[in-house]
Formats: sequence, C-alpha cells, structure tokens
Amino acid sequence: MEITREDALEYHARGRPGKLAIAITKPCAGQRDLSLAYTPGVAEAVREIQRDPEAAYRYTARGNLVAVVSNGTAVLGLGQTGALAAKPVMEGKALLFKAFADVDVFDLEIDATDPDEVVRIVRALAPTFGGINLEDIKAPDCFLIEERLRAILDIPVFHDDQHGTAIVTGAALLNALELADKAVHGVRTVISGAGASAIATAAFFVELGMPREHITLVDTTGVVYAGRTANMNPYKARFAVETRARTLAEALEGADVFVGLSVGGIVSPEMVRRMAPRPILFAMANPDPEITYADARAARPDVLMATGRSDDPNQVNNVLAFPFVFRGALDVRARAITERMKVAAARALAALAKEDVPPAVREAYGLTHLAFGPDSFLPKPLAPRVLAWVAPAVAEAAMVDGVARRPLDLQAYRQELVARAHRRLAGGALAAD
Repeated sequence: MEITREDALEYHARGRPGKLAIAITKPCAGQRDLSLAYTPGVAEAVREIQRDPEAAYRYTARGNLVAVVSNGTAVLGLGQTGALAAKPVMEGKALLFKAFADVDVFDLEIDATDPDEVVRIVRALAPTFGGINLEDIKAPDCFLIEERLRAILDIPVFHDDQHGTAIVTGAALLNALELADKAVHGVRTVISGAGASAIATAAFFVELGMPREHITLVDTTGVVYAGRTANMNPYKARFAVETRARTLAEALEGADVFVGLSVGGIVSPEMVRRMAPRPILFAMANPDPEITYADARAARPDVLMATGRSDDPNQVNNVLAFPFVFRGALDVRARAITERMKVAAARALAALAKEDVPPAVREAYGLTHLAFGPDSFLPKPLAPRVLAWVAPAVAEAAMVDGVARRPLDLQAYRQELVARAHRRLAGGALAAD
C-alpha cells in the first residue's frame, strides 16, 4: 500500500489537528457536578490521597495513564529531529496505546539531551502517571535513563525501542526454532546492530535460554569481539565474544539465526546461502530490510523469515507488545516491569500464533488461508484477542514476581479483556474475532 507525502500530511491536519484529544469521564451538567468535580468536593479526594497515596489509583486517572516520553534524539529512521518534531510520532504511539489496549497517554516531548536532566524531569512528573514509556532516545543514553528511572520510581518504566522489539522478536524466535526443529540453547546467532533494540534483543535471547557466548554482535565497526577497543561502550562489551570473525559475512558462516536491527541491503544472498540448514532470518531494518523477503527465499527456500514490513509475512511489530504489556502492568498496579513479565508476553504471543485464526482476521488482511507455519509464526497485530492473551500473562507474572499492588482473578480478567477488545471494535481500530 503506497502512502504519499500528501496523504500523510492530510491525515495529520484534517479536522482537529494531531491525533489526540481529552475526554471527560464524569458528569459536568449542573452546579452539583461542578461542586463534586472541583471545589469543595474535590478536597475529599485530596485528603484520601494525602492519607494513603495508593488511593490515587481509585480517585484519579493515574491507573490508566502512561507518559510517552522522548527527547527526539533517535526518532524512527530520522535521527535527531529534536523534541518538537518528535511529537507526531509520540502522538502516534498514544493512538496505538488507546486503540489496541484502551490505555490513555500524555505524550511528553522533553527539550533536553543531558540524561541527568531527562531523568530529573521524568522523576518530577511521575506522580501523574501509572507508567512511563520511553521512546526514541539515542543509545547509550537510553540505557542510562531507563536504568536510573527504574531504580528511583515505583511505577513501570519501559523503553519500547529496546524491550518491545525484544519481546516480539523473542516470540518469533521461539516459534521459528520450533519450525526449524532447533533448540534455543544450541543455535548460534548473529545480530546486526548494536544500538538500543539490538542489545536489548540480545539480552532477551539470553533470558529465553540462549547462551551469551552464542551471540555475535556486529556494528558499523565490525564484529564486537573480546579485546576490541574501537567504538565500544559498556553495553556492547557485555556481548564481546572470542571469535576470529571480523565482518558480518564471516560471522554469518554457519550461523543458525540472523537478527537485523541496522540498515537495509547489507546481507547478500550469498551470505544467506552460507548459513546453517533451515536458517532463521529476522531482517527488521525499515523501510528496507537487511535483505528482502524475496531475495532471502530465492537464496534459501528453507529459510524462516520475518521483517519489519507489513507487506511481508511475519511482521515484527512492536504494537504486538507495548500496549498489552502496559495493560497487564497497569491493571495489577505494578511497581515495575520485570524480566519475567517480558518473557511471559513473548511466550503468550508465541502460543497465540499457533491458535486457529478467526475468519474476520484473515479477511482484514485479505487472506483466505492463515495457519501456523513458515509464513505465519507471529500473530497479526489487528487481531483483538492479542489483548486477552498477552495482558493476563503479564499480570500473572507481575503477581508471581511480587511487583503487583493488586491481585486479579485471571479468569475473570481475561473475560473482561475480551469484552474490552470487542468494545473497541466500534471505533474500527481492530478486526473482529
């Protein structure tokens, strides 16, 4: 589907400019309503929260409100656009939160590039929110900012460029390994890229059971090998390995898995042919992958392939993760998003991909057949049942890890989420189950 510049600008400008608005949730029709909403009635809610800060979840919108925070230093494929120019992307993120998981968002574009200043600002604003979604912040600043905020805040802090990518790629890996009849602890993986998403994905693969020494990172300088000093930082150093390989082509010799989070066109058909039998390729550079789906399949008919593109099978799309991770975390009033919660999300996505696909979902994508296999090992983002699979898995993991403030009856919670997803259909955002 071709989108022109004029199409995109008209979409953003038509009617009320932008993609967000605020709706009120309580009556405001008469004097009594005004007295309850503001003075004097609001004082009672204030006193309750002063007495018990947890009461904010009952008397305010905090429990369904996430901050999408960016300083505009690494915006999509556009680089350092600055905070103001990042706003359309953050509004788009807010739209996805609301459309897919009914999570409310304030987008916060922060005109600050010093990590200390970003942390100070977000910390000061944190009482407003039930969670913080960091977005489009350059590496390695994003690692430092997230680490410090997670340490000082008692609400979930999640950098989607890192962990959303890792969760969905992890789900794809689990199913591709099953189709290839390979074990996670036995494969050798090459990751092209050493920024936020690449390093987080490598770390997540370790959480899924892949030995760290089986992962080779390749950046613009070449292979990240033990003893390399050029263009290094502590985050890359965690994945420096003993290897004679120095180039991407050398690293891919005999590799089982390739993950591309870098730039388009850097993997040749010959490199793919030199990989192990039944190779797994996730070429996720956008808009042009490291190797196209067609070229990879032509080079190796046995390849298991995913890209970041919606017009290829098996799209790795973060929208399969972040709305539902936050939905589950918010609904148990989580203090953090743990590794167990992220792994639970990935395993839920992997399991859902094996379920029968309802006709309406196939129709939404113009498909007559869709079943688990080489061309379908990830769920489709527009299927509303993703909500009812991923959010409860995240909520359950939060309860197991002891970061949930509120326990849930998971069976009743799933039923509630199914109803919520179908209510959202009225807005046309999701395909019917």
